[in-house]
Amino acid sequence: MSGGLDARLVVRRAAFDLDVELAAAPGEVVALLGPNGAGKSTALRALAGLVPMAGGHVRVDGADLRALPPERRGIGMVFQDYLLFPHLSALDNVAFGLRCRGARKREARREAAGWLDRVGLAGHASARPRALSGGQAQRVALARALATRPGLLLLDEPLAALDAHTRLEIRAALRRHLEGFGGAAVLVTHDPLDAMVLADRLVVIEDGRLVQQGTPAEVARRPRTGYVARLVGLNLYRGRADGGTTVTVRAVQGEGSGGQGTSGVATMDTVDSLTGDVFLAFSPASVALYRTRPDGSARNLWRARVGSVERQGDRVRIQLEAPPFPAVAEVTPAAVAELELAEGTTIWAAVKATETHVYPA
Repeated sequence: MSGGLDARLVVRRAAFDLDVELAAAPGEVVALLGPNGAGKSTALRALAGLVPMAGGHVRVDGADLRALPPERRGIGMVFQDYLLFPHLSALDNVAFGLRCRGARKREARREAAGWLDRVGLAGHASARPRALSGGQAQRVALARALATRPGLLLLDEPLAALDAHTRLEIRAALRRHLEGFGGAAVLVTHDPLDAMVLADRLVVIEDGRLVQQGTPAEVARRPRTGYVARLVGLNLYRGRADGGTTVTVRAVQGEGSGGQGTSGVATMDTVDSLTGDVFLAFSPASVALYRTRPDGSARNLWRARVGSVERQGDRVRIQLEAPPFPAVAEVTPAAVAELELAEGTTIWAAVKATETHVYPA
């Protein structure tokens, strides 16, 4: 890749080794996702030169930056806590990077004023960080990172410190600014909505290795690990297809959308005709629950024990424990009352074949 980011990050840590290839084209936003301890922040810090690499390379627009110290890499970075200089005004915080690049004070402040105007903070140029709200501080940090026109922008949980209302507003504003950024951008986030809204492509790492990547739509439709399935809200199983529409499945070990209990083996009917190793997924909303065995001959029917009942907004998530395998169902509060669902309740669960999705493993 002649432009944008082309990197292989090899970092040796006490808990795990990171070895990930990462690329982002000019104008592309890549979200780096993974469970806690997967290596996301380590990867970001390796790109910035803040942790030593044991191997690999970091190229931005064709230039290898690995041997350069952080301050000479020309990379913009927005940290979770923004790291604004408390003794400087918003204007001088933004001008700081420009001054480090050799700009004269008047020129740097004029350029910084223009960036504050772009992020909607022209009226707060003289304010110190302690006088700014969380959303305002985030915008100052973004303006500071973009003012130097870096070839690579790194964002480490940039919305995590914001309250829910401010997060919606700043997420929309951040998306607009990223759309106008001509360089490559890498975003680390724990929030799947942030990733889906802000990123053009998702890269998922677990235990220091890349396990899945693709557009948000591709990853959401075809998860390949239990973590990704939980992230996009699907039940996920791995199995063997016989060439017809029957799949013998087992929950992804220890995960299965957060399932608990022992994972068993079951046969499920689908409408997809495949042969060989496959994944099978279905939405929690497609799981129908009954107190007694329903009429009919549906094969995707099993008895289960309710492991937990958790309210989420206007819906309720029901964790079903094995046997034959764990699953998550999503129902209304009215259904919880009608079915008298509580931890330990034994019920019947069913999923229509048309609600399943099967794809190659």
